Amino acid sequence: MKTGLILEGGAMRGMFTAGVMDVMMENDIVFDGAIGVSAGAAFGCNYKSKQIGRAARYNMKYCDDKRYCGIGSLIKTGNIFSTDFAYGEVPMKKDIFDFYTYKNNPMEFYVVCTDIESGKAVYHRYDDFSDHGFDWIRASASMPLVSEIVEIDGVKMLDGGVADSIPLKYFESIGYDRNVVILTRPGEYRKKKNNIIPLIKLKYKKYPEFVKAMEERHIKYNETLEYIAAEEQKGNVLVIRPDEALPVGRIERNRDNLKAAYEIGRNTAIRKLDKVKKFLK
Repeated sequence: MKTGLILEGGAMRGMFTAGVMDVMMENDIVFDGAIGVSAGAAFGCNYKSKQIGRAARYNMKYCDDKRYCGIGSLIKTGNIFSTDFAYGEVPMKKDIFDFYTYKNNPMEFYVVCTDIESGKAVYHRYDDFSDHGFDWIRASASMPLVSEIVEIDGVKMLDGGVADSIPLKYFESIGYDRNVVILTRPGEYRKKKNNIIPLIKLKYKKYPEFVKAMEERHIKYNETLEYIAAEEQKGNVLVIRPDEALPVGRIERNRDNLKAAYEIGRNTAIRKLDKVKKFLK
């Protein structure tokens, strides 16, 4: 049996995920592997580096810092989250990411990106900093329209959530058969067709397969939710999600709102803790 942790994205809804992960780490819950999408990758890598509280800490500290994110960064660099500050100065100098522990922890960590030329998901096992620094994490979390395309080894990529928002089937396909899935939307949520498709078509007209993936994203996402529900009923999957919509926007500048989402994640994980331990046994 291989145990897996699957982390949905959702930008600052990831503060819920951070709260859940911190409680699990505090209780020494170990997984054989984890896979993160977008914010799930950016926040989830802290599980492998065993840095309890880090994801919540730096996001609450820098959420209203113009160097970290905002319209100014978008206008100046093409990225709403600053590449130099958010993926450089913060993890390397201000709230240091523990790459030594990350590299030596046997837990595998995968990130999901979207190849904009094919419109397909790219699943990459990210082992340490020598593998293009933080670029794989950055590619996974690069939201369309507000991020520059990230190119690694000739592959042009954006937000992994476009091609595979909740990569349960992929993890099952590589041998993970006992999976905990952290979602950032309540149970009744279903994704609707994106109303910014006209802008997507205009911005990415050179990449028709990416446009198609964006147009079909809501369909694939809702199909995945149905699959997860079926697997949960069979006892193959344990799902942790908020009971209601989280009090945060995708780009949230209010520190109190971020803290509230984090605490909701913690409280949800505490309620589910015994179930998680029993499930993983």
